[in-house]
Amino acid sequence: MKEAMEGLLSAKIEERIVGTAEIRETFKISKVGTIAGCYVQDGIISRNHNIRVIRDGIVVYTGELGSLKRFKDDAKEVKKGLECGLNVDKFNDIKVGDLIEAYEEVEVKQTLDD
Repeated sequence: MKEAMEGLLSAKIEERIVGTAEIRETFKISKVGTIAGCYVQDGIISRNHNIRVIRDGIVVYTGELGSLKRFKDDAKEVKKGLECGLNVDKFNDIKVGDLIEAYEEVEVKQTLDD
C-alpha cells in the first residue's frame, strides 16, 4: 500500500553541481560577445549543462552555455585540470575571477518519509 501511495507523489527536482570553472581571462569579439578563458577546477563542464555565473559569492546570472571550446575546436565537455573557452548565452558581463558553476537537474523519487 505504501509503495502505491509513493507512486502517486510527484518527483522532486534537485540540482546536482557537476563542475566549476574559474574565469582567468576575457576576450571581446564583435558579433559573438564576450568569450571567457577558463580553468576547470572541479568535475566536468559540459555543453548541455545549465550554468550559473558567481561573482564574490553571489549568483549574477543563471542560464546556458552558448559555446564551449578546447583550443580552437568545439568540445562536448572539458574535464578537471584543463583549460577551455566558453561563451555564456545572452550574458556578456563576465569578469576575471568569476566562477562558472555547471549543474544538472535530477528527478528524485519522493517517499512518504520525506
